[in-house]
Amino acid sequence: MLAMQLTSVGHALTPVDIPDFAPRAHEVVIKVHACGVCRTDLHLVDGELASFKLPIVPGHEIVGSVISIGEAVKSFRPGDRVGVPWLGWTCGRCQFCLSGRENLCAEARFTGCHIDGGYAEQATADERYCFHIPEKYSDQEAAPLLCAGLIGYRALKMAGEAESIGIYGFGAAAHIIAQVAKCQGKRIYAFTRRGDAAAQRFALELGAEWAADSGVVPAEPIDAALIFAPVGDLVPLALRATAKGGSVVCAGIHMSDIPSFPYKLLWGGANGPIGGKPDAPRRRRVSSPCSNYADPNPHRGIPVGGRQLRPGSSAPGAASGRGGARAVIDDNPVFLAAIVRSLDSAQCRRSTREITATEFQRGRPDITTSNPSA
Repeated sequence: MLAMQLTSVGHALTPVDIPDFAPRAHEVVIKVHACGVCRTDLHLVDGELASFKLPIVPGHEIVGSVISIGEAVKSFRPGDRVGVPWLGWTCGRCQFCLSGRENLCAEARFTGCHIDGGYAEQATADERYCFHIPEKYSDQEAAPLLCAGLIGYRALKMAGEAESIGIYGFGAAAHIIAQVAKCQGKRIYAFTRRGDAAAQRFALELGAEWAADSGVVPAEPIDAALIFAPVGDLVPLALRATAKGGSVVCAGIHMSDIPSFPYKLLWGGANGPIGGKPDAPRRRRVSSPCSNYADPNPHRGIPVGGRQLRPGSSAPGAASGRGGARAVIDDNPVFLAAIVRSLDSAQCRRSTREITATEFQRGRPDITTSNPSA
């Protein structure tokens, strides 16, 4: 079969012919219909992730149909339409796996990083980390929610009951979750790269009430900031814009170094306390989002070195129409189901620019151990 393979850091992906997959006991083999391109894939190409295997087939926003299953698979059958996210395998035995925090498993393996991903005609996946996808949802619409939607929703949940949300970096995850937050009655503030008028217009089209460069502080402090861009310099800027007691959520798997900043930013804003005594310190939480471009033919020329998908490029994104946004580390199925329910109940219809409402279901058999994919 044909696959696009990364053989060395910093180089273009190479088209290769590799043998068709045969599933292990708890695995399914999938014919790939579409695969999103996440900013994490660019971090992989650039060698910015802590560990990954080479050669590797990237891609972790996979939608396809099951063509064969291992002898122990219980939740899927050939012909089922499935989605495969970033989290690809965990041990099933550690405290994190047993408490629903599998993404923190020390032995976790990730799709397109340790396990060959979706830039190919076929992919394999552990059945525990596959999602059933209803037929009413197109392949290109479903792929972005497997990362951008899921991680964006997790970041929004970490913001708690915030009424005003600042979003730093208005790419794939941001443009989806902005619609969810707006439909929940929240006020959206969009922060973009300096001079990115197109992104600011896009944010306003999706319901943001304010959009400006990331260095601008709005007239009123925001209750929470979600940082999707992998830029450490944004952390003190977000702290400066956030009210006392608010949350700044750093939503990425990779970020450039965070610069030093005055301690007073943690409790009072740029010029000291906002609104009185500094008795409610800010909280900074870390989650993990992503960006994407869903291609119906992911094995045909998806990013050759990722160059055409850099932030600010004009890649034809099915999700946002823009290349690049953020990365992923947490694929909790609860969040994926919740974001889709949110989109349903709120009647948001723009996802890729046109979010179609649907319900994801997760088959989760009682598996405590299995072998990691090679």
